[in-house]
Amino acid sequence: MDLLIDVNVALDICTQRQPHALASALAMEAAKARNARLWLYCGSTQTLEYNLYHHLKHENVEAGSTLPNKAVLKKTRQLLSDFANDKHWLAALAGEGPVFDARDPEDAQLLNALDRFPAGSIRLLTRDGDLLDGYPDKTISPLAYCEMEPPKPKLAFIDLAAQQQIIRPELERNIHRVLHHGQYILGPEVRELEQRLAAYTGAKHCITVASGTEALLISLMALGIKPGDEVITTPFTFVATGEMIVLLGATPVFVDIEPDTCNIDARLIEAKITERTKAIMPVSLYGQPADMDAINAIAARHGNIPVIEDAAQSFGATYQGRKSCHLSTIGCTSFFPSKPLGCYGDGGAIFTSDDRIAQACREIRVHGQSQRYVHTRIGVGGRMDTLQCAIVLAKLDRFDEEITQRQAVARKYHQLLAAEEDVRAKTPRRQEAADEQNPLSALASLRETFRVLPWPLEDRTSVFAQYTILADDREALQANLNQAGIPTAVHYPVPLNEQPAYAHLCCPDCTPVAQQIAKQVISLPMHPLLTPADQNRIVHALTPPATDPNG
Repeated sequence: MDLLIDVNVALDICTQRQPHALASALAMEAAKARNARLWLYCGSTQTLEYNLYHHLKHENVEAGSTLPNKAVLKKTRQLLSDFANDKHWLAALAGEGPVFDARDPEDAQLLNALDRFPAGSIRLLTRDGDLLDGYPDKTISPLAYCEMEPPKPKLAFIDLAAQQQIIRPELERNIHRVLHHGQYILGPEVRELEQRLAAYTGAKHCITVASGTEALLISLMALGIKPGDEVITTPFTFVATGEMIVLLGATPVFVDIEPDTCNIDARLIEAKITERTKAIMPVSLYGQPADMDAINAIAARHGNIPVIEDAAQSFGATYQGRKSCHLSTIGCTSFFPSKPLGCYGDGGAIFTSDDRIAQACREIRVHGQSQRYVHTRIGVGGRMDTLQCAIVLAKLDRFDEEITQRQAVARKYHQLLAAEEDVRAKTPRRQEAADEQNPLSALASLRETFRVLPWPLEDRTSVFAQYTILADDREALQANLNQAGIPTAVHYPVPLNEQPAYAHLCCPDCTPVAQQIAKQVISLPMHPLLTPADQNRIVHALTPPATDPNG
């Protein structure tokens, strides 16, 4: 449970008024130990400064000191700065201003501010008796907080709230800027984000769109994909990959995956190419790009078939030193909230260095318009909202740092799991060329409790959109982890060619590796701020102590 700090508690600590200061300090230490956040209300800053200044000035007078007022003010601000250093600032919103009919307007503002949070997730830390008696569900005293039983710790699968606190000032600034200029569609933040993302990837053009799904749809439309065409892709992906192909009347041709990366197996693509093949759409799954050079080479040999990288999970990753989304004809990504670079709604982007394709994508996303009310092609309403672009801009400055943190978290997982000898000895490896005719050879001995997918290949990096392992009895493992308070997810439980909506389009048994992997994958909590202690807890739940066979 988080705490919003009342002025009297802050002043107790800054002035060291006893016994209140000790109780308040202990409550804050308890909050930190419980991973709770401590908030200060922006609307209270003047009250804090005014009261602390006059308290220090009164102390000086009583002590017979001749300390100048400027020195007192300097000391006041330094004490407050030190106190606020590790606290979060809660913005004062316009709706919390009209409180002058309240008995105490300042208290009314603080109580109103609590209503922004989910019920029971935060209380006002105060020693004001009237507040404590009048609002027992919204307030708590320092002593009562210290004495309350700490809640059972619950891990987040993706901790967006913790990330948000780090960038809250930038988020609030950007959102309020949009609210004030009022250009909610294709505002200046849209253009700024497109320029920055293009520069980040090295692509000539970036076109923001309404979602990662829309990015795939618009890209296929820009290439002129139509009924009767075929698009080669992977069955082991989120449904949007195949969905957009079918939506345009084309046929998805599914190629099996590599057992170690779970990406499309480039060696199997060429055999599936026909005269109707109009695009190849590999997916950079779990944050690691597919073997894009091999795929591009195959496409080039067959008349320069366009290649669309579905990089919804891999924005920020690299392949042979080049950024994902700038590895083929077109790159598409998603800014869905759970993605490594996510907004707070839907959003996505298309990347290309082909001027003709870029122009087509820009027109398609605004109903096929080449200029206002001139519709030169069939299009969709596929623009990304200005507000969502403003949110991604707030996250972009520290995105590379978060990638480094994600990779550190993944490496820690690898180290912890590799310490388990039974796991390390049976980690699946990349199939050798000799195994091409037997794609299940790397999966032949899946009798272990769980196995770890290998570290990303040497010629590429991963942003670890997920950290995924393999488990033979996935349901049992998930149940055990859930009982230990550890959330999990499955990406993905059923290949697309086995889904009811797509099974009639292809052979359901032609992708045996994807079928086997889909029964085993399980994703563990993964985000940049996951602590080593939490990772130890997760791995401990995965690997309970062995029982003695002799009893």
